Amino acid sequence: MEALYLHAAFDARVSPFNLREGAEGEALLKVAAVGLCGSDLHYYKDGGIGGAIIRKPFVPGHEFAGWLEQDVPSLGLAKGALVAVDPNKACGTCAHCHAGFHNLCPNVEFIGAPPFDGAMTQKIWVPEDQIVPLPQTLTPLQAVMLEPLGVAIHAVDLAKPRLLERVSLLGCGPIGLLILQVLKAAGAGEILAVDPQAHRREMALKLGATQVASSIEELRSFTKGEGTPLVVEATNSPDGFREAVLAARIGGRLTLVGIPDGDTYTLPAAEARRRGLKIKFSRRMGNVYPSAIDLVTSGTVDVDTIVSHSFLLAETPDAFRKHAENAPGFIKSLIYPNGLSATA
Repeated sequence: MEALYLHAAFDARVSPFNLREGAEGEALLKVAAVGLCGSDLHYYKDGGIGGAIIRKPFVPGHEFAGWLEQDVPSLGLAKGALVAVDPNKACGTCAHCHAGFHNLCPNVEFIGAPPFDGAMTQKIWVPEDQIVPLPQTLTPLQAVMLEPLGVAIHAVDLAKPRLLERVSLLGCGPIGLLILQVLKAAGAGEILAVDPQAHRREMALKLGATQVASSIEELRSFTKGEGTPLVVEATNSPDGFREAVLAARIGGRLTLVGIPDGDTYTLPAAEARRRGLKIKFSRRMGNVYPSAIDLVTSGTVDVDTIVSHSFLLAETPDAFRKHAENAPGFIKSLIYPNGLSATA
């Protein structure tokens, strides 16, 4: 078999992959598809995120779905079933896990974050208790997109939009476009979205944004400089925090979802202090897969439209390069390690 390895910043290579032996309580999946996530891109561009640093070549890919290569009686699943996987394996024993913050567990083993190999390969062993059973009406694309949709659901849960409340959304990448749709489902009112890339602004309008802007200055003009009571930031920019502050009105609330390039924010403190802002940071997700499945199967959230490109495994280094360069037309890419027409 082969896999996509990240060796260091800007060093992605497809190389032979030796599938390890499975352990008790694990099931083997044939990977149907895997998403190229913004965090994968940070590993590619920066060589790490915070303390999660590439110290030796590893296989990324935490947004994935696959077909079971064996029966899983504990879940009532038969060989060949399409399933998703929750990549987060919290320890379950620390104070944070006991408090319900499994997404913040400092002892987490996260599939696709160094040093734990992910799913940008043809087959992968996964713990049975991290398998998410799915309605078999879902496609591999939709199954993959449940994980980023879960991130969006968690972010909106933290943001707590009020009924018909005006919201500023910074960033119209995949997570931002999913957040946009979840905000609408949660009852938000006007959604003012900003992104520097025209094709992403067009997609935001298609998916329900009220107005779109190419800069924070243009966004502020929509509110005559007053700002909005709620701001959700989903950019990869070190200026994302600063611009979220500038988009907020006095007494407003911010929810920061994006991971900034270089793992550093720039922020003029006075602007935030003088607004008396309430600020939350969002990380990964809680137990939201059931909600994500419902939103997709009901048609409330359109995940298909967000996926702009598909790649074979051999083409994956090029996919990373194009996303890092902000190539025109790119929003979300899926990798198909076993081919575009693969089945169970």
